[in-house]
Amino acid sequence: MWVYEKKLLYPVKVDTCNPKLARYLMEQYGGADGELAAALRYMNQRYTVPDKVIGVLNDIATEEFSHLEMIATMIYKLTKDATPEQLVEAGLGAHFVNHGHDLFYENAGNVPFTATYIQAKGDPIADLYEDIAAEEKARATYQWIIDVSDDTSLNDSLRFLRERENVHSLRFRESVEILKEERDRKKFF
Repeated sequence: MWVYEKKLLYPVKVDTCNPKLARYLMEQYGGADGELAAALRYMNQRYTVPDKVIGVLNDIATEEFSHLEMIATMIYKLTKDATPEQLVEAGLGAHFVNHGHDLFYENAGNVPFTATYIQAKGDPIADLYEDIAAEEKARATYQWIIDVSDDTSLNDSLRFLRERENVHSLRFRESVEILKEERDRKKFF
């Protein structure tokens, strides 16, 4: 189904080692409104939506996995040269004790990822509204991370991801309208 290109969707550069910024980015790695939750949510929902919007969910789920790869790269680059003392100072002491420099799906508060983050109601329109909300929350989180970041190189990649969340939100809004039109169409037998 997928073809993996051994390059990121968008280049990721960081200016300096910054474990505190990495901790904030973990919200988009393993948080409730992060990239993993979004990719799994959309991939799951694609099986029960009408045929007219399956492609949208599949396409966006696939792109969310590429966003996850970008976030992982950012976190890795921000922490790979960090000392244990720097990690502790950044609030990542427990993470380091449990995982070393390896990544682990958890949010900025060090709470592990849980399947309860993945929403699925079984009503395509309700699910798509949930997806719109998820994209808008991710967009807002990216903006807030940009607001606290002083890493100009990294901010370029974060702005790219923020704008992709806008695009996804718009595609989901279009899908809602397609399904509403179908739902409200008079049917003759």
